[in-house]
Amino acid sequence: MESVAFIQWCLDNLNYWTITLLMTIESSFIPFPSEVVVPPAAWKAAAGSSDLNIYLVVLFATIGACLGALVNYFLAKWLGRPIIYKFANSRLGHMCLIDEQKVKHAENYFDKHGAISTFVGRLIPAVRQLISIPAGLAQMKMGPFLLFTALGAGIWNAILAIIGWSLAKVPGIQTEEQLLEKVNEYSHIIGYSIIIIVVFILGYLIYKGTRKK
Repeated sequence: MESVAFIQWCLDNLNYWTITLLMTIESSFIPFPSEVVVPPAAWKAAAGSSDLNIYLVVLFATIGACLGALVNYFLAKWLGRPIIYKFANSRLGHMCLIDEQKVKHAENYFDKHGAISTFVGRLIPAVRQLISIPAGLAQMKMGPFLLFTALGAGIWNAILAIIGWSLAKVPGIQTEEQLLEKVNEYSHIIGYSIIIIVVFILGYLIYKGTRKK
């Protein structure tokens, strides 16, 4: 309960440090949606109700996402596949909304698409938080891992920030509860749209590769 109260305090007192901390939590094993952090911060920046700057909101949110991704990466790298899957099947893993099927899905996605999946995976719902695990299991080089993670997380955070900023100008949205309701609606639409675009691009690349062969 104390951890829940602490997270709620961070949400009620959004600044660059709490944004970084919350996004680190969001990107690690602990389930916590980025939709409740970045859009409200951007909304407050647009409304002028805080000292937040939308560009710095995206920057610090991305730094937090990278830190959380590193947690997953090193845990997977140091612990190895058997312990990661044992954790996924444990009660604690289920409390973190992780199970064997989700880890397998992320690992299969990484195996199929390679290093670029750390970039694309950050844009896909249900894969975003877990894509760092197969990267750690595969002992992906740190440079490309951080680069692709930062690019993917940065794009996603920019999308959420734009949503929050835009909704500050929509009549009828006066509370964070009303804001989050709209953000949840739009983020799902955007997330699935990104999946369709990614599938189309990958399909095209596979088709081109087959033609060359």
